Amino acid sequence: MKVYFISGMAADKRVFKYIQLPAGFEAVYLDWIRPDKEDTLPSYALRLATGINTNEPFALVGLSFGGMLAVEIAKRYQPAVTILISSIPVSNHLPGYFRTAAKIGLHKIIPVSLLKTSAAAKRFFTREKSDVKKLLWQIIHESDAAFIRWSMNAILNWQNEIIPQPVWHIHGTGDEILPVKYTQPTHTIPKEGHMLVMTNPAKVNAVLATALTVAARA
Repeated sequence: MKVYFISGMAADKRVFKYIQLPAGFEAVYLDWIRPDKEDTLPSYALRLATGINTNEPFALVGLSFGGMLAVEIAKRYQPAVTILISSIPVSNHLPGYFRTAAKIGLHKIIPVSLLKTSAAAKRFFTREKSDVKKLLWQIIHESDAAFIRWSMNAILNWQNEIIPQPVWHIHGTGDEILPVKYTQPTHTIPKEGHMLVMTNPAKVNAVLATALTVAARA
């Protein structure tokens, strides 16, 4: 079975560097496409889904923003399983201060360069290993500012109340971007932050293996 991976907003497939799938599963990484001017989160998700062979059983794995996109794809194409990592399945799980930022248009006036600099600087104060820090710095530096700006707006205007089934949701109890208290994951990893896919891949891989095995047998 093919497993399609969607990375986070300012990232790419390199964030899945330490992910290993069990035998019988093939990882396929969906690269970002350029958003159309009028794209919403759901419309962009369905355009991204053209890279998926929906004529055969498949699974979806979405990280952060990629998890939101995976939810929208799953609502249309019914994958064998949808696995969210450091993400949320419905829009009302966004922290309230995200909505406040949207109301005052804060996301439209803060320079993306400042956001990227802040995100990179934050790595100095995390428990991530040096090789992980270096890779994340590189990914942040190379991220597309226009895509980040569009993504921020798409997230803050996202409206979804449907959780496609089956869904597995992995979340770190120390997630600083999407705090676990605002959502309802099926699996939590103690003390891990938003990038647990890189900081604790062993536990993520274990949950992925179980989820995919269960889905393949269903």
